[in-house]
Amino acid sequence: MTTQEFEGLRAIVTGGGSGIGLATAQALLDRGGSVAVLDVDPTGAPESARGLSCDVTDDSSVTDAVQTAAAQLGGIDIVVNNAGIGAQGTVSDNDDDEWRLVFDVNVFGIVRVSRAALPLLRRSGAAAIVNTCSIAATAGLPQRALYSATKGAVQSLTLAMAADHVHEGIRVNCVNPGTADTPWVQRLLDSAGDPQAERAALEARQPTGRLVSADEVAHAICYLASPRSASTTGTVLAVDGGMQGLRLRPRG
Repeated sequence: MTTQEFEGLRAIVTGGGSGIGLATAQALLDRGGSVAVLDVDPTGAPESARGLSCDVTDDSSVTDAVQTAAAQLGGIDIVVNNAGIGAQGTVSDNDDDEWRLVFDVNVFGIVRVSRAALPLLRRSGAAAIVNTCSIAATAGLPQRALYSATKGAVQSLTLAMAADHVHEGIRVNCVNPGTADTPWVQRLLDSAGDPQAERAALEARQPTGRLVSADEVAHAICYLASPRSASTTGTVLAVDGGMQGLRLRPRG
């Protein structure tokens, strides 16, 4: 049964045109919230959301989109920093330009959006920021050096922001998904030599034996964003099928 815990609250979701962002935008709408989706291609946003074009690597684009969202929604209470891109390879496989780009989207994008939204969040009585981080922040994964470095930065940034803004009534948390069944992961699988074997390996890596669903991550984001979680700040919530915390014996 769906509750209306976000009734009267206004949220922006970056990268809300597909995958985890889309599922989160829809979940917030289903629970009574008003939502603006900020995406380089907002055409995939839910029908009831306001879709706004936004490039998180461009400060003017971010500022314009956040101000437009606030004008259309009547303010902002919740920011979901979900926009992100991936990268594969060891520390020597990605050139400087790719390192800069992935940090620009995954880390500096959160900085730009949060910075633009903070004056609006300070006027809210239920302000929350939720950053989409990753299991890659806390577990050493092969062929993910650049991606992991950005997500480690996101987790540290989340904790620092939580400390900086707790006395302003702004809660800051992050969610750490395991490998999620999203269009981005599907593209990675499609590029593998044996997509079926690669998917089986990713599923086997998680103790539950399956990929995390976008809806499961969206549910966790809603928990962290909800005014019912008013005592939760500076928290890293794993949604990873037990990947970080469990050490299971092989099945006999």
